[in-house]
Amino acid sequence: MLRGGDRVALAAFAGCCLLGGGNAVGVRFSNRELDPLWGAALRFGAAALVLVAAMAVMRLGFPRGRALAGAALFGALNFGVTFALAYYALVHIHAGLGQTILALVPLVTLLLAVVQRQERFRVAAGVGTVLAAVGVAVISRAPLQASVPVLSLLAVFGSVLSFAEAAVLVNRVPRVHPVTMNAVGMSAGALLLFAGSLAADENWVLPERAATWWAIAYMVLAGSVLTFVCYLIVIDHWGPSRAAYVFVVIPPVTILASAWLDDEPLSASLLLGTPLILLGVYLGALRGGERGERAEEG
Repeated sequence: MLRGGDRVALAAFAGCCLLGGGNAVGVRFSNRELDPLWGAALRFGAAALVLVAAMAVMRLGFPRGRALAGAALFGALNFGVTFALAYYALVHIHAGLGQTILALVPLVTLLLAVVQRQERFRVAAGVGTVLAAVGVAVISRAPLQASVPVLSLLAVFGSVLSFAEAAVLVNRVPRVHPVTMNAVGMSAGALLLFAGSLAADENWVLPERAATWWAIAYMVLAGSVLTFVCYLIVIDHWGPSRAAYVFVVIPPVTILASAWLDDEPLSASLLLGTPLILLGVYLGALRGGERGERAEEG
């Protein structure tokens, strides 16, 4: 039977996967009208304002010193660097290949956590990541023999590394409420994205289409505020490497959401790949793996 903490973590994990699965569809709608980095900056800037308002309502204090620096660094990595690299990469590579590479986040997170002496290496986690990545490749139909620009490939791998390190970083900085951590983090990330958009000479305009406004509203409230608060709750209960398995559950959710909202056709690959993903998540994140597996401080 699941204990209270595990029930909270499992509910947060499910919420993160379901809500995060709509983000790629929202980005697709946003990119049809807005330049990529500008759209991302608008999204996280608005989400930061919502979270600051939530802090005021909840009467949460603003972090200072190392806590403030840690939250800002988390945001710079998790929202600024990661999404700048991912948006750049997805302009030039197939989304299926991008999803497949992002499915390596759990393994990279585990390796970084082991190197930084936060967790012990788990064979089941490694096997689970490989199975899940294969499942994502199947459902995404990633073109393994397509010509891929080197810089784009490096960018998506950089995005994986940045996401993974941000998750590991959370456990190395002073403890901060998830709402506060994301409020500060998204503010820092939005500033980097605004700077990147300015450097790229993007067109700073507000959307005119209703569909774009609905997409941004979803990505701000559900896809950013709620998703990343849930993500930090999972990290707090399960540790970074197990929490990172959200990245392999999100693709099938995205495909179903896209079929519903954007008329993307479903294929048999979803039925073939999803069981591999679920088996990988079970082995790597859900089967055993208590927080006690963390490496003892030397």
